[in-house]
Amino acid sequence: MRKLTYYIACSIDGFIGDPQGDASSMYAFVNEEYMAWMNAEYPETVPTQMREALGIDSDNKHFDTVIQGLGSYRIGLDAGLTSPYGHLREYVATRSLAESPDPNVELIADDLVGRIRELKAEEGGLGIWLCGGSTVAGELVDEIDELVIKTYPQVYGSGMPMFGAGFEPRDFELGSVRTFDNGVLVRTYTRKR
Repeated sequence: MRKLTYYIACSIDGFIGDPQGDASSMYAFVNEEYMAWMNAEYPETVPTQMREALGIDSDNKHFDTVIQGLGSYRIGLDAGLTSPYGHLREYVATRSLAESPDPNVELIADDLVGRIRELKAEEGGLGIWLCGGSTVAGELVDEIDELVIKTYPQVYGSGMPMFGAGFEPRDFELGSVRTFDNGVLVRTYTRKR
């Protein structure tokens, strides 16, 4: 069984972006030490078009598949990138797009949970990266096996929450914590079964 991992950046108070989803204020904390760690530990999360420029030629370590909502995907689309993670199998959860703008991108319009369960049940391969956003994470909260939360030393006060879901406690176990001199904290949690 493959794992679904929500690998996400957030503020100290748990927001992944401002009310419109913009998280560009967090970029100020992406320094050399932190970027080197991210590129070495999670090379597959770097967009295909940036991998060569950053000297990333390593194989994927954790994921061979990415799922994201239209809001997250639109960031690449607006920059002219129809397949921002072409080195992965790409899925976009959307009811707005009628057809995929790229042959590498499969759209999921209905039964998102069912499709993720199918992907998780595939034999072999690496895990599935839940890239964002809040609504998709809320729909998939009960399917998430692991959380990798990159917490930036900022307080937003309000904005887009990590999970756009109703209240229901779900327990996870802390696995590891990595701290950086820039104040970023990366925590890994595994779902308690």
